[in-house]
Amino acid sequence: MEEARLAFAQDSPPLAIIAAAKIACVSLTIDPSLASGSAPTLHLSSGDFIHGINTILRYIARAATVPSFYGQDAIQAAHVDQWLEYAPVILSGSEFEAACSFLDGFLASRTFLVGYSLSIADILVWSNIAGTGQRWESLRRSKKYQNLIRWFNSIAVDYLALDEVVAAYVGKRGIGKSPAPSLQEKVQDWKVNTSGPEIDLPGAKVGEVCVRFAPEPSGYLHIGHAKAGLLNKYFAERYKGHLIARFDDTNPSKESNEFVENILEDIDTMGIKYDTVTYTSDYFPKLMEMAESLIKQGKAYVDNTPKQQMKDERMAGTESKCRNNTVEENLSLWREMVNGTEIGMQCYVRGKLDMQDPNKTLRDPVYYRCNTDHHHRVGSKYKVYPTYDFACPFVDALEGVTHALRSSEYHDRNAQYHRILQDMGLRRVEIYEFSRLNLVYTLLSKRKLLWFVENKKVDDWTDPRFPTIQGILRRGLKIEALVQFILEQGASKNLNLMEWDKLWTINKNIIDPVCARHTAVLKDQRVLLTLTNGPQEQFVRILPRHKKYEGAGNKATTFTSRIWLEYADASIMSTGQEVTLMDWGNTIIKEIKTENGIITQLVGELHLEGSVKLTKLKLTWLPDIEDLVSLSLVEFDYLITKKKLEKQDDFVKYLNPCTRRETSALGDPNMRNLKQGEIIQLERKGYYRCDVPFIRPSKPIVLFAIPDGRQQPRAN
Repeated sequence: MEEARLAFAQDSPPLAIIAAAKIACVSLTIDPSLASGSAPTLHLSSGDFIHGINTILRYIARAATVPSFYGQDAIQAAHVDQWLEYAPVILSGSEFEAACSFLDGFLASRTFLVGYSLSIADILVWSNIAGTGQRWESLRRSKKYQNLIRWFNSIAVDYLALDEVVAAYVGKRGIGKSPAPSLQEKVQDWKVNTSGPEIDLPGAKVGEVCVRFAPEPSGYLHIGHAKAGLLNKYFAERYKGHLIARFDDTNPSKESNEFVENILEDIDTMGIKYDTVTYTSDYFPKLMEMAESLIKQGKAYVDNTPKQQMKDERMAGTESKCRNNTVEENLSLWREMVNGTEIGMQCYVRGKLDMQDPNKTLRDPVYYRCNTDHHHRVGSKYKVYPTYDFACPFVDALEGVTHALRSSEYHDRNAQYHRILQDMGLRRVEIYEFSRLNLVYTLLSKRKLLWFVENKKVDDWTDPRFPTIQGILRRGLKIEALVQFILEQGASKNLNLMEWDKLWTINKNIIDPVCARHTAVLKDQRVLLTLTNGPQEQFVRILPRHKKYEGAGNKATTFTSRIWLEYADASIMSTGQEVTLMDWGNTIIKEIKTENGIITQLVGELHLEGSVKLTKLKLTWLPDIEDLVSLSLVEFDYLITKKKLEKQDDFVKYLNPCTRRETSALGDPNMRNLKQGEIIQLERKGYYRCDVPFIRPSKPIVLFAIPDGRQQPRAN
């Protein structure tokens, strides 16, 4: 988007426009010179101008690089338009609380106003609410509209630019009532931050872009594939182009229908909408024709040099003895390969490029090799299969791909890609590089991940210790967090070793406002507290599962004169100390019974009139009743102990000997109703995902601990 000047009246700054521009990394020069009451105007460098808040917002949304900023499709765009018309009601005096009430109900089960990601509708409504100043802050403190407050706070945390705009333009009484004192001094020089990554595709034209996401079906998708898939999705949407989901199934020894099915499931989970699904195996006949054509043209030859010798010769730049075979000799050996004969099995088709090129990928790469294994789609029809280096550019060109997105690890192969297309006589396909996603203590090689599966170091590809999409979701990651994490990195080419903490922090911000609260105590580390003046008969109260989010529902809490506490809490108490029992009130510890230095029992006296503000210990507890459920709390650690493995490192030497730890606990009876996949918070313990729900009393509920971004890895 070209640079622009935003003109508006000093007493009515268009917060939504300024905030949207900041988030979208659109460069604006701020000009608060218009007369009071004038609508904002956006002056473009071309001489054109756009008038009015909603019109300018629509322009920014369409020109911005933020996915789904104006909705994901035509229907969502219409919903965004409805909010643009409704938002002014927020600022219209007597209608403010009515609008807040409506929004609170609307947001009861939603994270965003439209769809599943931030749009200009969220920015406009958020900005208009924030623009009321103290009026909104009073409602915010009253906690009257919990869903609205959750939404407002969540967006403020995730998009810090919004608070920056509010701080600069909104006084305590609202927009224009008490402007920030430094505004007039700095406004002429202030520009929206444009430090976001460059994400234009070279030569791309709206409506003419075609990209492809082409994983090999030799394993489940992992977080690195997620970056590639989501970037392809982003560019297809931005340029209103096409996205092909293609399976690069050229190695029957590694591939299976299981992997195909689960990759399609993961693509759907990530919200990637493709136009068509294709397979490289669909093009096997044409690929074989092309290989034979190149042999006839003298651009390829058949080599029977032993594999290791061939590798050594390529590294040394030594030409193969077969390089100058006649076309007839090459075609004869090619037929041996096609038929899978003993002679053919020893041969490879190689491109005749340049054995002295400093870029070793151009030193006569292998185009075809023999393989008699059963192929998951075509069975035993073929005995020869193309390499990725040969098949990928060919299929890209035939399918109309305009831009091939590849991670920077393939950089040296880019020249090879273009040279092969040139020799084939096919059109040029642009390559766009992005940095490979590297995470600490993490392996992303499918070959190495397969080793863990085959050697029973993990349960399967969905193991929560795995970086696969299904693995990290099973551990408790929300797909919204993964998408946000990937898109925040953009299409940068900078190589970074990322910490997992950032991803889990994003996840926490999504789950904390809505996940239900429950209570648990460790089964082997608990102490009984007897309340001498406790209820003679147990009673039940209905309490919210989340005090700030009604949508979480209610739970039944039983109150008795005998309750269980954590031993760790009991160990720091002293006789006479007043403590708070959460959701009940205060109690005074009267006696601490011990045996051989071990605390065996506590005696206390309820002091419900005591102030919870004055106690240091706020304790979770469980009633001593038979209905408590058995829990298995499972924590995971990294699979390897070295933060970053180098190429020469043998990962097996760095295996973490202890990557799973289970702890038995007791939980409140309400947890019988947990569903598989449900995320909760065990108060004072952390966040958990229910992997195995309640089946029967003798079988524990299995809860997987979810990192919150603050936990330090145990690996060294």
